[in-house]
Amino acid sequence: MKPGCHVNAIGACRPDWRELDDEAMGNLVLVDSREGAMKESGDVILSGAKIYAELGEALGGNVPSRASETTIFKSLGMAVEDIAAALLVYRSAKKNRERKESGNNSDMKN
Repeated sequence: MKPGCHVNAIGACRPDWRELDDEAMGNLVLVDSREGAMKESGDVILSGAKIYAELGEALGGNVPSRASETTIFKSLGMAVEDIAAALLVYRSAKKNRERKESGNNSDMKN
């Protein structure tokens, strides 16, 4: 990995599975849930990685930004993330349907 890059790691979600080696996990690690990562993430568990913060802490400004460093986001997936994504899709579909029904579909693609 190049210094300063960012990796979204979403593939290994079992305590004995890995997708990143110890060297990669030695970088700044963000997770969606500390509790989940310590129970389910082989990348975190087997490497002994130190978790810098949960994603919500970083996005909320509760920890200093370290954007110039190589960062790893280890995601295990949480129901709230799925709900948020579904809500975005629903709102977009509803807005597009309302535009179509009102005849204002000039910016819609067929």
